[in-house]
Amino acid sequence: MNAKKLSKRLETVASFVPTGAVIADIGSDHAYLPCYLINNKIAKKAIAGEVVKGPFESAVRQVREEGLIHKISVRLADGLEAIEDGDKVDTITIAGMGGPLIVSILEKQPEALKNVTRLILQPNIHAKVIREWAMKNNWALLDEVILEEDAKIYEILVLQRGEMNLTEQELLLGKHLMNEKSDVFIKKWQREIDNLKRVLSSLEGAESTPDVVAKREEILHLISLVEGVLHNENS
Repeated sequence: MNAKKLSKRLETVASFVPTGAVIADIGSDHAYLPCYLINNKIAKKAIAGEVVKGPFESAVRQVREEGLIHKISVRLADGLEAIEDGDKVDTITIAGMGGPLIVSILEKQPEALKNVTRLILQPNIHAKVIREWAMKNNWALLDEVILEEDAKIYEILVLQRGEMNLTEQELLLGKHLMNEKSDVFIKKWQREIDNLKRVLSSLEGAESTPDVVAKREEILHLISLVEGVLHNENS
């Protein structure tokens, strides 16, 4: 992967960036995504934010090599602190982190979101917490994508301003994803069911303490939620 040819995962993230956007890519690593968006005339200006010195220096080098120092600002900063008032950022991308970390970044500097109209978030795990955050903070799902790359399964959530009400099932599985029910979606959740059933088996010999009973009920409930979608042809 490089700034000319992104991974399938980042290429999909890039596909949701509106033409003419001013973008902040948080946790930008080598700044491949901002460079790609500028080179392909998708974004007109970009911020590459990185909290770790090594990746920050890699991003600075990459932007220089691409000749994009007048279009991309690389900043060493914690999360949304990379965004300054005068930037007029309208789109934020955060990719390659866990869902809880992405939510903590969004919650830490909420004022940085005041001019933002689109969030493109790619959690490696626990997408549910992002949907929960979105529902509480007046963001609505514009789209969701699930894809597999290098034997790993990723979800990409695209949010815009608006009210949203999701059921427990939709929070867990993704409203758009469970409606589409792609092969990758089925593969992911069948794997999750198998893991849950293994945990359930390990609890069978345990003493029936209140904690064990509650855990067993929680797992059975999750299995029921997922199987209800996988086995329903109309969902």
